[in-house]
Order: sequence, then structure tokens, then C-alpha cells
Amino acid sequence: MAENGGVLEMTREEFEELVAEALDRIPPDLTRLMDNVAVFVEDEPPADDPELLGLYEGTPLTDRGEWYAGVLPDRITIYRGPTLRMCATREDVVAEAEVTVVHEIAHHFGIDDARLHSLGYG
Repeated sequence: MAENGGVLEMTREEFEELVAEALDRIPPDLTRLMDNVAVFVEDEPPADDPELLGLYEGTPLTDRGEWYAGVLPDRITIYRGPTLRMCATREDVVAEAEVTVVHEIAHHFGIDDARLHSLGYG
């Protein structure tokens, strides 16, 4: 990890490890409730939203019914590039990765952005 022209640098492997550590800090009572969801790290978000830190794609647990069977896993993606660009230190990256992971997992549980912002996970 280094700083390059004001932008923090961290290998993808280092960033993936921070995301894994953030996932490990989620209380087991919550992770046991997560169902059919996979977490990925990508370098950059879609071009139409270059500052996006994370994205949840899928059907929240609160919206699943009897029809929900045999579907591909929900997908949580955490984006390395925008996170590193907004953070000044490794500690900032650790904190931001954790907030982003919690934010996207909350979407899996059906919690919307307005509620997340009010809880400080904007």
C-alpha cells in the first residue's frame, strides 16, 4: 500500500482482505440469516456511477416469497477504486469498507437508503 499523487494505493488482494475482515465483524446472528448472497470486490463501478462504493443486486429477504427458489445468488459488490480515492489512510479504508459492507448487507435484509442514512450508514 502506498500513496500516489494524493491517491491511496492498495492491491486488490489487500482490499479483498479488508472486505473479508469487515464481513467477519458482522455479528454471527445476522450472517446466519443471510441467504443466497455472494460478496465480490471489483476495481471500478459502472461508468454511469463512478463514485459508487458498493452495490446490492438481488431480491431482498423481505421481498422473497414461495416463488423464490432456484435463483442465482444475490450479489453484493464492493468497489476498490472509489473507496481508495476518497480515503487518505489505511484506517479510513478499513472504516469505509466496513460501512459499505454493512450498507449493502442491510439492503439484502430489505432496509432502504433513507433508513440507512438515518442510522449513519449513508
